[in-house]
Amino acid sequence: MTTVATVTEDTESPYALSHLDALESEAVHIFREVAGEFENPVILFSGGKDSIVMLHLARKAFAPAAVPFSLLHVDTGHNFPEVIDYRDRTVARHGLRLHVASVQDYIDRGVLKERPDGTRNPLQTLPLTEKIQSEKFDAVFGGGRRDEEKARAKERVFSLRDEFSQWDPRRQRPELWNLYNGRHAPGEHVRVFPLSNWTELDVWQYIAREHIELPEIYFAHEREVFKRNGMWLTAGEWGGPEEGEVVEKRLVRYRTVGDMSCTGAVDSDADTIEKVITEIAASRLTERGATRADDKLSEAAMEDRKREGYF
Repeated sequence: MTTVATVTEDTESPYALSHLDALESEAVHIFREVAGEFENPVILFSGGKDSIVMLHLARKAFAPAAVPFSLLHVDTGHNFPEVIDYRDRTVARHGLRLHVASVQDYIDRGVLKERPDGTRNPLQTLPLTEKIQSEKFDAVFGGGRRDEEKARAKERVFSLRDEFSQWDPRRQRPELWNLYNGRHAPGEHVRVFPLSNWTELDVWQYIAREHIELPEIYFAHEREVFKRNGMWLTAGEWGGPEEGEVVEKRLVRYRTVGDMSCTGAVDSDADTIEKVITEIAASRLTERGATRADDKLSEAAMEDRKREGYF
């Protein structure tokens, strides 16, 4: 008679990393790897929750020294005031250098034109890519996660961009055993995604564990909104509401933050981190799928923008 031995995992081991510890460790490793491989990296920072967590991880990776990277924000001009205020306070608090690529500057110069729908998210690509080229950034950290959207699910942690900042899915490099290939030709650069393997729930649980401050719009608050294409949008100079769209005051919060013209709020009474975590755990829609109109322009809207140089 053959005896089969079974091996059980000792989940109580003091040496076992928790799920969040493992994600944190991976992200810290990625930041340090980039610092060792590249000459002039930059962190995309919008004041949204993913970029906030990303900056928190970068600070952990190099503590007690300062973060050795500057920040970059592509400003659409249609940002939520609460988020811009948070961005500026964070930069001042940590003594960071902030580069701003302004969509409004490109519109004023006639290089870009306003879209009929008022959204400026698709207009971010040119300011972003030209700022990368002018500042000679060779690695650009983004807060994209694979669970957000199907095009982002295709992307590696180190994602090569050609000299025109374009993405070719066929040039994806294998990343076996968490070995990252940062080689690139002159003029090319690499987009780096330390949060690739995180989910929205992971991000919120980490925010709770680390006591990370967020802009208040991520929590339930009363706000004047109007409905368009099934989403609650905030009125603003970008062109809403239109005739027939009724503004009403509702208790809402934002799951993601972007251009006001295409970022919808959700009905919610979640005014604490604990309530937000409970709400997200029960949700069956990603935050972009539920609240980002720019991703609904076509089935391949995100992938098309990524091929052109967007994140």
